[in-house]
Amino acid sequence: MATTPSNKMRPTPHLPPNLPSLVATAFSRSVATKTVNFYPTSVTLLTINSIPFQLRYSPSLASKPKPPSVTTPKLFFNPFASPTQEMLITPFGTSPPSHNLVLNKFAVVPEHFILSTSAFKPQTHLLEADDLAAAYACIDAYARHNKELFVFFNSGDHSGASQPHRHLQLLPVENMKEGLEGEWDVLAKGLTDPNTRGKLPFEVFARDIEGLGGDGEELRRVYLELYNQACEAVLGVAEDIKHEGEAQISYNLAMTNNTMAVVPRLTEGGVVRDKDGQEVGNLALNGTVLAGTALVRSEMEWNALREDPDQVNQVLGRIGVPNRAKM
Repeated sequence: MATTPSNKMRPTPHLPPNLPSLVATAFSRSVATKTVNFYPTSVTLLTINSIPFQLRYSPSLASKPKPPSVTTPKLFFNPFASPTQEMLITPFGTSPPSHNLVLNKFAVVPEHFILSTSAFKPQTHLLEADDLAAAYACIDAYARHNKELFVFFNSGDHSGASQPHRHLQLLPVENMKEGLEGEWDVLAKGLTDPNTRGKLPFEVFARDIEGLGGDGEELRRVYLELYNQACEAVLGVAEDIKHEGEAQISYNLAMTNNTMAVVPRLTEGGVVRDKDGQEVGNLALNGTVLAGTALVRSEMEWNALREDPDQVNQVLGRIGVPNRAKM
């Protein structure tokens, strides 16, 4: 098995102390000028194997383009190559800035934003220590204001990825809870508990990261351990797993202040049918599945899944490696 190369300790990136208000101000301004496509979403709670799972209807996703493949960057417009002032929240990282924080043009909740690399790096390549340290710095900046962030990353053709330039997505948890009637919390926060993982129809691998203090090298060590487990689940072998360059599988990663989780992906989703058995759409799942969230882009999908929530469970059972605990 490949080993992690030794690197000098990188400095922890520093963010403006008022990051939550910077994001909120930029989002409000861009919605007012229609730079960001955001429409109020409808949300309801489903129960999947006793886990509260939110189903969210987001009309803004209907206008989101998708490239033929995340591995074909030349065929797709890159909004992260040179972000406009309207979309840019702040650059940050060591000099010159390694990353940009930008608004998500197709926000699924208010203040949905993105951490992208300043220079082009492929979304399908493994994350680096700087990427993980930057993501955790954002989590920590929100925590200093008693706020939570859910961070997720989509990599590979089966992951729900739609942009070939490397980026992680960030959702304020408070905004994810808006409009919900009933108890719900981010699924990833509980995934270090084997009982919670055992309720899911797919394999997921998780570790506690609360004591790492945002150290990029330590975060990457945990990330590679989880990635190794995900590769073994898909490929069936532990040897020849590379720790640099192109990832060998499709997967989603999630981070909270206390947990990192990786789910290997085999397919993006599945067909949605109405009560008469007619196909009305497709439920495509990205890294928000690790928050306990499913996003739909059409009212017909929304209605069909609320009428028959078991369809969500069936799709969850197809997107990854079947959970051995449920066999």
